[in-house]
Amino acid sequence: KMLVLVLGDLHIPHRTNSLPPQFKKLLVPGRIQHILCTGNLCTKESFDYLRTLANDVHVVKGDFDEMASYPDQKVVTVGQFRIGVVHGHQVVPWGDAESLAVINRQLDCDILISGHTHKFEAYEQEGKFYVNPGSATGAYSALDTDITPSFILMDIQSTTVVTYVYQLIDGEVKVDRIEFKKP
Repeated sequence: KMLVLVLGDLHIPHRTNSLPPQFKKLLVPGRIQHILCTGNLCTKESFDYLRTLANDVHVVKGDFDEMASYPDQKVVTVGQFRIGVVHGHQVVPWGDAESLAVINRQLDCDILISGHTHKFEAYEQEGKFYVNPGSATGAYSALDTDITPSFILMDIQSTTVVTYVYQLIDGEVKVDRIEFKKP
């Protein structure tokens, strides 16, 4: 079984100082096999922190990332799933399901992960699974100052992925579970 951490839009140190301590406690080194990051880590320090949690870290470039070497999009295979990752500032309008579907038709993935809106989302469309992990720090966005910090853990087992959504609401971590089976 594979555990994949999906997160992004940290915006450290420009909009916030660190991950919420309630999240840091949950992210223990050695448990997670892969990390997929939707970008806007902003600094190498944030990347180095992710490397302490897992060896296999994939990052796409956000519109505020200093590291020029990140690609704009990436496809990673985990088990039987092809997973596409984009930051999402290329998607017009931001977070638009139809625009994301167009990108995913080009990438041909089972799961498309995007960020940028700082709002958690997960839905199934035309047999594909679309996920936005939100902002792991709760950093404000261009559209909203009131952001719920969130990240995702995906548990991938053969043709099923169980997505656990962690949200920090009123200082408490709430967890939701969503299951997607490959059609």
